Amino acid sequence: MRILIVGGSGFLGGELVRLCVSSGHDVGATYLTRPGELPGVAWLPLDVRSRADAAAVVGVFRPEVTINAAYRQRDWTATADGAAYLALAVAAVGGRLVHVSSDAVFSGSAPRYDETCVPDPVSPYGAAKAAAETAVRAVLPGAAIARTSLIIGRGGSPHEALVRSLATGRGDGVLFTDDVRCPVHVADLAAALMELTVRGEAGIWHLAGSDPLSRHELGVLIARRDGLDAARLPTGRRADTALPGPYDVRLDCTATQRRLRTRLRGAQEFLAPDPRAADPRAADTHVSASHHRERPCPRTRRPRDAVGVRDAASYPRCASKRRVRETPTRTVVPGAMVTGSFGGMS
Repeated sequence: MRILIVGGSGFLGGELVRLCVSSGHDVGATYLTRPGELPGVAWLPLDVRSRADAAAVVGVFRPEVTINAAYRQRDWTATADGAAYLALAVAAVGGRLVHVSSDAVFSGSAPRYDETCVPDPVSPYGAAKAAAETAVRAVLPGAAIARTSLIIGRGGSPHEALVRSLATGRGDGVLFTDDVRCPVHVADLAAALMELTVRGEAGIWHLAGSDPLSRHELGVLIARRDGLDAARLPTGRRADTALPGPYDVRLDCTATQRRLRTRLRGAQEFLAPDPRAADPRAADTHVSASHHRERPCPRTRRPRDAVGVRDAASYPRCASKRRVRETPTRTVVPGAMVTGSFGGMS
């Protein structure tokens, strides 16, 4: 299969490129500033903010499937307009599109979000990702839209780098105790995206891990895995900063997991410590169970396994059992976690 990975030089994109090559596909991958180093790949420069460039790259490579894993958090044009430009380019060559989205499209006011929930973003990045989804569905109704969360794995994500710098005293900042996501391993996410690609799936899919964790709880697991002293990780509250975005977003992947062969592991499993790297100083540091209690999924008017693309008006409203906390206007804590997804954060 001829596959184009947009954002192929990034964290998730690089994993997708490696997986495509090892599976014997004909692979093209785009980059913004520097091409990847993997051989056997057609590395193509592309700034998705240019509609003409998007059309040219897709038109020359003519992929059967394009996977959009491009990520620039603070750029509406790249996130929203870029997704629309790619969808138009793919439609022009008669190809299929797998678009990677984010849990940032949700406000966090509901206990959990399944694939039928309508986006209700509360941050500029979330609004851009929601707009991107709308554009993709409008241009290519047969596209697959995959929402994911914090991406972790193999020590290469920004979150893992931050944890190492904090645990070793080389960095400044805090890890939030009130900012909860469902981290996913980059290898699991790439495998699930490839399954959607090869099977020609359409509709909305949720690809996140099974364990809801705060940023600090996740940091503790990373430190343990790497043999670092988790007790040195400083904590803070997102509520005490001016950062926009939801506090607690839990993607419900039940319907997606029923339909995929790829298993999306929870962080408690994929970050289990290597006994050879165990640090006895971290023995008394534990991950709180406060974020692991089972919560019911919001009741919807459609079956739980009904995953598909529909107009926004036909989405059921997800039941809200939590109030959205207003963010006070205060100074941002230096080094505090920010929102994002494909660089390893959501």
